Amino acid sequence: MGVRSIKMPDVGEGVAEAEIVEWAVKVGDLVKEDQVVAAVMTDKATVEIPTPVAGSVLALGGAVGDVLAVGSELIRIDAPGMPDSLAAAAPKSRLALKEAAPTPSARPESVAPAPEPRAEAAPSTAPEHDVPAPLRAPQAQAAPPRPPGEKPLASPAVRLKAREAGVDLRFVRGSGPAGRITHDDLDAFIARPPEAPSKGPGRAPNKAVETIKVVGMRRRIAHNMAESSRRVAHFSYIEETDVTALEELRASLNARATEARPKLTLLPFLMLAIVKAVADFPQVNAHYDDDNDVIQRFGAVHLGVATQTPNGLMVPVVRHAETLGLYQCASEMRRVSEAARQGVAGRDELTGSTITLTSLGALGGIASTPVVNRPEVAIVGVNKIVVRPVWRDGGFVPRKTMNLSSSFDHRVVDGYDAATFIQRLRELIEAPATIFIED
Repeated sequence: MGVRSIKMPDVGEGVAEAEIVEWAVKVGDLVKEDQVVAAVMTDKATVEIPTPVAGSVLALGGAVGDVLAVGSELIRIDAPGMPDSLAAAAPKSRLALKEAAPTPSARPESVAPAPEPRAEAAPSTAPEHDVPAPLRAPQAQAAPPRPPGEKPLASPAVRLKAREAGVDLRFVRGSGPAGRITHDDLDAFIARPPEAPSKGPGRAPNKAVETIKVVGMRRRIAHNMAESSRRVAHFSYIEETDVTALEELRASLNARATEARPKLTLLPFLMLAIVKAVADFPQVNAHYDDDNDVIQRFGAVHLGVATQTPNGLMVPVVRHAETLGLYQCASEMRRVSEAARQGVAGRDELTGSTITLTSLGALGGIASTPVVNRPEVAIVGVNKIVVRPVWRDGGFVPRKTMNLSSSFDHRVVDGYDAATFIQRLRELIEAPATIFIED
C-alpha cells in the first residue's frame, strides 16, 4: 500500500492557516490525479486543492468549518504502486485560485469540474490484469437519490447559480465524484424539473428544519460583527436632510453623461461631503486601539464602502479619497466594489479604512443603526430618498428628503461632536455647491 499524506499547502500572501469550506470527496472515494478534493478559505479568497496522486481516500484531515495550519494533513490517500509517504504535498502550482463569487455564466474548469462517473461495485467475470483493482474505470450510472439530511456537494459557482434560479440543490442528482453536482446537472434539472407531487385538499404542515453550519466568509462576518458589538460603545444619531438641490444637480450632470463621465449615483457626492466634513472633525476619522488605549487620527481619508456580495457584507476601501474628484470617486468606488463582489479584491483594497459609508439604496428604510466597523470610530449611513411635504416660506412644498443614520464609538466620539459632524455633513448636502469649494 502506498499511503500518501497530502498537506495543507502554502497559498501565498503569508497565510498561516485556512478554513475548510467544502469537501468534494469522502472516505472510500476513488480520486484521479489533479482532481479537486477540497475547497479552503483564506482571509480573502477561496482556493481549490487538487490531489497530486490517484487512489482511494483513506481519511480527511478535518470537517467543514475546521481551520488547518499550513503543513498539517489535509487528506490521506492510498495510492497503489507508489511508496509510502507522509510528507507529500500538492505543488503550489496546482492550486486553482477562484473568485469568491463568480457570475453564473462564468464556468471555469477549476470551479466546476466536468462530470465524472461514480464507482460501481459490480462483479466482473473477466479480471482486468493491466489495471490495479482500486483504479479500474467506474461505470457510468445515475446518482442515487440523496438520503434525507445529507448536504449536497457543489462548487460555490453552482450554489450561486442555484440560488439565483430558485433551485434547492437537495433535490438535484449529482453525477460528479461523491455525488458532486455539476453545472450540467443543474442545467438539466432547471430544463426538466421533477413534477411536484399531487397535494390533497388543504395545506400540509411544513415540518422541515434546515441546519446550516456557519463557515467561511459568513463566519468571519459574524465574528467581526460580534466583536464590534461587544467592544464598541455604540450610539446612533439620525438627522433628516433635504436632498432636493443635490438630486437636481445630479440629474443635470447625468443628462450630459458620456463614456468618460458616466451617470452618477448619490454616493460619490456623499463621499466628497464626508471628506470635507472630516477635515473639521478629525476625531471621527480615526482608529481606536482599545488593547493599548491609543487613538490614531488620520489625515488621509481611506473611505470604506459597505458592499453586499454573494459571500456576505464586505467593506472595500477607496484609498486617499481626499485626493479624488467627483468622477474619480465614482470610478474608484465602482472598481473596488466590483472587485469585492467578484472575490478578486486585494488585501490593501479590503483593509485600512478610516471611516465607512453604508447605504441600502432603495431598501434603505426610514432609519437604521449601522454597526461601527472596528477599529474605526464612525460609520455614516444613508436611507432611502422620499418626497415629503416641507414647510417653506409660509406653505407646504414637496421636497426630497433622506435620513442620515450614523453610529459612533462613544469611547472616542462625544455626542456633541457626533451631532455637529452630522450637522456639517447635512449643510454640505443641502447646499451641494459648497462641496466643491476649495478652502
